[in-house]
Amino acid sequence: MTGEPPWTDRVRDALGVAEARADGARAVADVAPERWPDAVRTCRDVLGCDFFDWLSAVDEGPEGFRIVAHLWSVAGRRGVLLRTLTAAAVPSVTGLYPGADWHERETHEMFSVDFPGHPGLRPLLLAPEFEGHPLRKDFVLASRVVKPWPGAKEPGEGHGAARKRAPKRPPGVPDDWMDPDAA
Repeated sequence: MTGEPPWTDRVRDALGVAEARADGARAVADVAPERWPDAVRTCRDVLGCDFFDWLSAVDEGPEGFRIVAHLWSVAGRRGVLLRTLTAAAVPSVTGLYPGADWHERETHEMFSVDFPGHPGLRPLLLAPEFEGHPLRKDFVLASRVVKPWPGAKEPGEGHGAARKRAPKRPPGVPDDWMDPDAA
């Protein structure tokens, strides 16, 4: 449409953020966690993002969790990648997009991020006896310690090299973790 400002400018102005950058046909914008539900509503009601594509999180270590939602305008063929950084929780958006239910449950289960207002954050993918949150950086990948990884593990292995490096403990595995060779 002629005379209409670029998509990133429209997103920036509608969300009231200092910056929105372009990533193909979508704009990427960051909002404060307390503005999360209002920003999602603005994307739906003002920007015309009528399709909830997905929501997940990224463990940013000491900074917290970056919650990311991809919202799309089917008619406009463009979208918004909406992000926020939180220590542990953002309000649920299932009232705005019912399709967010599954995504918030998965994010809660995999990262331990809470979604106050969600109708039921019950387990979705993991067995009831599973302990921990496997997509967090502090989750120990015990299988990497207990069972050797198949194939070449270190540079030079498997290529006729006579010298073999000492195996390294995977990142995040505590020093007192069970030694696989001792079992």
